[in-house]
Amino acid sequence: MALSSPYSLNLTASLLSLPKLFPSNPSLLHFPTKFNNKNNSYNLLSSSTTNNNNEKWRAKVSFFPAFLNKGKDAKLLKEELLNAIAPLDRGAEANPDDRQTVDQIARKLEQVNPTKEPLKSDLLNGKWELIYTTSQSILQTQRPKFLRSTTNYQAINVDTLRAQNVESWPFFNQVTADLTPLNSRKVAVKFDYFKIAGLVPIKAPGRARGELEITYLDEELRISRGDKGNLFVLKMIDRSYRVPS
Repeated sequence: MALSSPYSLNLTASLLSLPKLFPSNPSLLHFPTKFNNKNNSYNLLSSSTTNNNNEKWRAKVSFFPAFLNKGKDAKLLKEELLNAIAPLDRGAEANPDDRQTVDQIARKLEQVNPTKEPLKSDLLNGKWELIYTTSQSILQTQRPKFLRSTTNYQAINVDTLRAQNVESWPFFNQVTADLTPLNSRKVAVKFDYFKIAGLVPIKAPGRARGELEITYLDEELRISRGDKGNLFVLKMIDRSYRVPS
């Protein structure tokens, strides 16, 4: 959330970064109920019958059910994503190839999202740190580096449907917003107050609003996509934090 401009909808984008999911077939373990043995013999060492049944076994039985594979895939993809964005200064140093690579990994991770209804999950609660975004209004790359916010945070309270974005040094700007669920993954965001340097309140203009879809959410990581196509990746830093009312 870049709060440098009171007219930007960075909260949406900044964050709601506010972060599809498991699917699958519960009956992955299929056991054959009888052998196709003309002599009704159940000798498991019988050559032709045993070979045929073994082939059926291999074809129909998965020793790694889909939900286990999904957890494994998510862990590996998260590591890959974090490694890809680590040298990019939250996206400020990303070139087009970097952005494409990060987006591709994020899309793979979104496919194994463990939280089917993010807006109903307590995992959203707390204070998150923005670790990557494609939003130039947040990154403010047109400014000299010493005039850019060094860290951006977002806090979410799903009980009150309130959100707060906070910039760190050098400006410490803040913005709060009301959230309105549009479905179990997407919210409409309406900003109410900006605080310059965290102190001076300014009422947000009526057009300061937008939408954000949470595409991945677990205990540690959240991915969101804004209504202008921006990507946001955040990590959890304080689960106990609550947005001031």
